[in-house]
Amino acid sequence: MTTDQTNNNAPNKEAVKHYLLSLQDSICTSLETLEPEKKFLQDSWVREEGGGGRSRVLVDGDVIEKGGVNFSHVYGSQMPASATAHRPELAGRSFEAMGVSLVIHPNNPYVPTSHMNVRFFIAEKEGEDPVWWFGGGYDLTPYYGNKDDCIHWHQTAKNACDIFDENYYPRFKKWCDDYFYLKHRDEARGIGGLFFDDFNELGFKKSFSFMQSIGDSYIDAYLPIVKNRYQDAYTDKERQFQLYRRGRYVEFNLVFDRGTLFGLQTGGRTESILMSLPPLVRWEYDYKPEKGSKEAELGDIFLPAQDWII
Repeated sequence: MTTDQTNNNAPNKEAVKHYLLSLQDSICTSLETLEPEKKFLQDSWVREEGGGGRSRVLVDGDVIEKGGVNFSHVYGSQMPASATAHRPELAGRSFEAMGVSLVIHPNNPYVPTSHMNVRFFIAEKEGEDPVWWFGGGYDLTPYYGNKDDCIHWHQTAKNACDIFDENYYPRFKKWCDDYFYLKHRDEARGIGGLFFDDFNELGFKKSFSFMQSIGDSYIDAYLPIVKNRYQDAYTDKERQFQLYRRGRYVEFNLVFDRGTLFGLQTGGRTESILMSLPPLVRWEYDYKPEKGSKEAELGDIFLPAQDWII
């Protein structure tokens, strides 16, 4: 991946910000179609060191138990440690970071949790060319596996990538499988999707278009799954398994997630950063699902990395 951005076109920060704000609007509007009685509540915030954002949260809906769709735009004179850990040459540069990040935790255990993030970073230093990149992706975390859902999710992701390069989907799917992996549990968080970072290889305009393609495809990937599953009948046993598996989600976000670390290290708003955590969760010591059960199928059949599109 090249880091030479000088031979294409200069980054347009305002265009990126405009897109991200409109993406937040469109996603919230689409998700609100599921909730006849609930709307996202907006909470704007200012970061003392520079920047701010607007958080939108919906809780206790008919379909969505807790959902957050956040926009943030922060800047400062020093890159945080989480950003320079894999790019040490950026230490000492000023930075701007903006993005939309969301997590949807549904009520029904048969509806998967989903996560999406698209973001833009730029690091600048007087007398030197700016260094910029895009990142993001989306991933799906089911509690009860459904093959049709997995295929639809991954096919939508592939379609969004293939417009640019047919090698992008397998490349960024593998990155997602590797990234959303709980090393201490030796298991995947979910069934994956896409993950990309440090992306600038198409020059600014086309790299920006690629990020937009991913962001725009999220609702196409997720909303049909929710509509197909949210009325499925379930018991308290299935609800308790959902709460248990949510614990894995919490463990990943607090131990491994780079976005969480970046937000906390840059003095971001804690309530907005941790809005990704589910409202209810449980841990059970040394839990093992009954062999052959629907609960066991999740780990035996669905969580191992695999090619969902044949």
